[in-house]
Amino acid sequence: MNGGISAKPIKLIAWATAIAGTLDILSAFFYALLEGHGPFVVLLGIASAVWPGARHAGAVGAIAGLLLHFSIMLIMASIYALAVPRIGWTRGRPLIAGVLYGLSLWAVMNLVVLPLRWPALFPHFTALGLAEQLFSHIILVGIPIAWLTRQSLDSR
Repeated sequence: MNGGISAKPIKLIAWATAIAGTLDILSAFFYALLEGHGPFVVLLGIASAVWPGARHAGAVGAIAGLLLHFSIMLIMASIYALAVPRIGWTRGRPLIAGVLYGLSLWAVMNLVVLPLRWPALFPHFTALGLAEQLFSHIILVGIPIAWLTRQSLDSR
């Protein structure tokens, strides 16, 4: 493509969004089930970040939550796929880069985004909650995005 993003980064971003987004939402569903809540509650909670009435919107609210979740993941994958490979050391060290990116994503979400939306609730940490969040952000989001980016760069 002339002057735009080539098809390669678009494909990478789409795959990274789909894979990391799916892994992350499945982990959220799993942790919710452990606490006695269903996946529907998770999706309504996500949607309520931008739509306060989502908790009472039923299936429409759940769909909005799923769309919002994957929109956020699209942003996360895009930032890494387009910016981080320009940092030379990351190409040869996707595991370290993925861990650092996952930690960065956790920090932005839990120390900036969530407290801005729900200042009375965040930041709030328990040992188990922190472990779950770090696992999800590092192992299920940061590392897969970094690994997929590395694979895409190697195939160019």
